[in-house]
Amino acid sequence: MKGSESSAEAPVTASAGPLVIKLGGEVVGSPALAVLASDLAALSRAGTRAVVVHGGGAQATRLQERLGIPVRQVAGQRVTDAETLDVMKMVVAGKLNVDLCAALLAAGARPVGLHGASGPALAAVKRPPKVHASVGPDPVDLGLVGDITGVDRGLLELLGSGGYLPVLACLGAGADGQVYNINADTVANRVAIELGAAGLFLVSDVPGVLRDVADPASRIPSLTVAEGRALIASGAVTRGMIPKLEESFAALAEGVRRIHILGRLRPGDLAREASAPGSIGTVLVP
Repeated sequence: MKGSESSAEAPVTASAGPLVIKLGGEVVGSPALAVLASDLAALSRAGTRAVVVHGGGAQATRLQERLGIPVRQVAGQRVTDAETLDVMKMVVAGKLNVDLCAALLAAGARPVGLHGASGPALAAVKRPPKVHASVGPDPVDLGLVGDITGVDRGLLELLGSGGYLPVLACLGAGADGQVYNINADTVANRVAIELGAAGLFLVSDVPGVLRDVADPASRIPSLTVAEGRALIASGAVTRGMIPKLEESFAALAEGVRRIHILGRLRPGDLAREASAPGSIGTVLVP
């Protein structure tokens, strides 16, 4: 199957809406952060509005193990009891958010660290028990895992219009002040939808959608939703890339213009991908 040739013909521009950049915890905690921070700062100085969303699952798992707190996942989602939620607060809204803001500050940006209870930037409710086919027929309660019910668009737009760069940790909050753990990809998708983002950039250690997971050179520059579903059905796309694509398809259906899946970046790669979609990673389009 050949990727769509027409899907990446026009660049993403800030005039169409802000850029939303989601960083995996593996990126925030790596030497690649300095490169990415420099690119984000350059975009910000050029007047491009952006919102950064980040996770920290790998770091949270390591801290849980150090503290002797069992790590349990169901269908790739972290079961979150009160102790696990405390770990997420310490790691995601604490150390990683501060480290990320510090790197952006050093690069010349004006970051403002946020979490779901700031504003609240992310209103959420507890996710009800759901059946997960991989673990049996009975509904599974994931604990203090949330579903997003609202994004404080005014807060994020106010910061962006003032030249600040919002940096949002993947925690939500209910009206009663209860904090919830939320998957960072889910947060980034919802923020992109609510802000009418020009593009959503999912940055991790995977260089894009690959025809052969063992061969980085098999990166597919662009995919439509139909082409992506065909790759999943054929078995070419497996494991963690499947839920990433499924969530991306849902975001595209709700109005996000383009979603870019990117790996570790060299200086200038983020701007290059924004101006020439599919040149660095894989761009997903409707």
